[in-house]
Amino acid sequence: MLSSGSPVSDVPSAPASSFWRLSVAPMMGWTDRHCRFFHRLLTRHTLLYTEMVTTGALIHGNAAQHLHFNGEEHPVALQLGGSEPADLAQCAKLGQDRGYDEINLNCGCPSERVLRGAFGACLMGEAELVRDGVKAMVDAVDIPVTVKHRIGIDKVESYDFVRDFVGTVAEGGCNTFLVHARNAWLQGLSPKENREIPPLRYELAYQLKRDFPHLTIAVNGGITTNSQIAEHLAQVDGVMVGREAYHNPWLMVDWDARFYGDPSREAPARDAVELAMVDYMERAHAEDGVNWYSVASHMLGLRHGLHGARKWRQVWSDHRLKPLPPREVWAMAQVHVRSQTDAVVAEA
Repeated sequence: MLSSGSPVSDVPSAPASSFWRLSVAPMMGWTDRHCRFFHRLLTRHTLLYTEMVTTGALIHGNAAQHLHFNGEEHPVALQLGGSEPADLAQCAKLGQDRGYDEINLNCGCPSERVLRGAFGACLMGEAELVRDGVKAMVDAVDIPVTVKHRIGIDKVESYDFVRDFVGTVAEGGCNTFLVHARNAWLQGLSPKENREIPPLRYELAYQLKRDFPHLTIAVNGGITTNSQIAEHLAQVDGVMVGREAYHNPWLMVDWDARFYGDPSREAPARDAVELAMVDYMERAHAEDGVNWYSVASHMLGLRHGLHGARKWRQVWSDHRLKPLPPREVWAMAQVHVRSQTDAVVAEA
């Protein structure tokens, strides 16, 4: 567990019914356990998602390595990529046994890799298969099984398509749908372009909530401010934030008080968060041999928009400093923070 000097207080976990009010999206290459530990220093209640893990990787690879996470991350959800019901059930059980709070099925990733593997966004064209996979997982575990999906695939822009997908999948026992409010183009666009080019149509997610009031509907895609989050929460049950949470993580620092009504959760100071990450880097190295460099990459947005942030980032991302202990690197980075602070005070 974190030391007593950590900015994370002993606030109890939010009840399961509020898990989906706010969440940080699963992002390949980004939301690993080190990133999630960092995000948990900023918000206690927000649901955090793993990167997508394929059923093949768990069944035929090192499941323990793929499923490893820090106890401080709760509530934390495991996102699976796969389509075979038996495999999904087996992997969902592995996730539950490991201690995850939710199992999520990826029906939204549009990359060619998932298309070849018959999972991700292409599964939206096979609603019955998704329903069967969901039912297999629901029968195998006692924790929530959810689905993250798009509003359509390729040029199919009819609301009826996503409505029928949600209605069919819900028959398998899924009560929570995380809706990326863009179509996924399975051909012709890169994953990055799929996050930017297809237009956002939040109104389709809102309509899903009206048509399925008994289901939990959360919206995802292009959400970058707290005012936008509040606007969406007036229409649906939850909001999932993606890259903005990674690049500008301080956005999350008052979510517990603002959106969960937790007055006991005081916002931590940036310096305290950074120092807690240094403690974690030392722990990760001692326990797992992890180099501080792979941890520090996830916190480079901590001082986003502040004086001295660029030079501070340069220190923490300098590969030449890898051989040094993280506390020495921290001291070097702090020089730029203090110098800029002194300059601002002098100007005032």
